[in-house]
Amino acid sequence: MVKDTPRSPREGDFITIKSYKHDGHLHRTWRDTMVLKTTENALIGINNHTLVTEDDNRKWVTHEPAIVYFHKKYWFNVIAMIRKDGISYYSNLASPYVLDKEALKYIDYDLDIKVTSSGNKILLDADEYVDHSQLWEYPDEVKDILEAHVKILKKMIEAGEGPFSQGYIDLWYSRYLLILESQKDEDKVQNDQ
Repeated sequence: MVKDTPRSPREGDFITIKSYKHDGHLHRTWRDTMVLKTTENALIGINNHTLVTEDDNRKWVTHEPAIVYFHKKYWFNVIAMIRKDGISYYSNLASPYVLDKEALKYIDYDLDIKVTSSGNKILLDADEYVDHSQLWEYPDEVKDILEAHVKILKKMIEAGEGPFSQGYIDLWYSRYLLILESQKDEDKVQNDQ
């Protein structure tokens, strides 16, 4: 019997993103992230005025477009926020993502690296990482993987590779604008019929 597997989201589809903590509780949800590209190992999307719900049920909406990058082999994800003063990055140390028919899901492991539009790099939430790793007893294997992936992430940031390259941001933001224009054209055709 052939197992019924959900299809991967396609360009222009909208998905939900759910972030969990190591103990399994839901941490944060993003609604209506537009998919720009999926491959066997990665998903690239964009948030633009996206509804975010926190674990305490507070809700807020993202202020600027942000390219999101998830990979099945990296223990981090990257959010590139496109602001008037330049690109700012927020990288979450996290498990590789899984994707099911409900959402793209990952475990947030507290540590974050922020890169400001001026290039300053800041390691965030180290105290939260220490507290949670003790509270939830992060396995040594997970801590070792996270330590290794902090180094990989820092190297990518320093080299301006992948989602940290201006060309990457330009490419995916341009693609987003083309998708929006195409959707407007399709809506116009449907309304004219």
